[in-house]
Amino acid sequence: VQLQASGGGLVQTGGSLRLSCAASGRSISNYAMGWFRQAPRKEREFVAAISRGGGSTFYADSVKGRFSISRDNAKNTVYLQMNSLKPGDTAAYYCAARRGVVASPNEYEYDYWGQGTQVTVSS
Repeated sequence: VQLQASGGGLVQTGGSLRLSCAASGRSISNYAMGWFRQAPRKEREFVAAISRGGGSTFYADSVKGRFSISRDNAKNTVYLQMNSLKPGDTAAYYCAARRGVVASPNEYEYDYWGQGTQVTVSS
């Protein structure tokens, strides 16, 4: 499956963005999906994940209550709604697909990755 992330941009503190991850090649209904991010000079970190069926979600503590992951299997797309953005959220955001049912925060359990989309939050 090929993944294409989009929707990043420059936003002020407190603003919102919605990232999209469009899949091609195979249906995302076969995969649990996740979002990760990597800031300059930092390691990649988990942001959010959703189970294959969409009934279970999992968030990093740093984004809980502000970000929301969802999926539309009919559109073969996963979304990350980001609200109340902070400068610390500045990073390249990556979507990933995992063969399996369960949402996972472990990047090494993901099999396919999209390219990053840059999110910059100004203070």
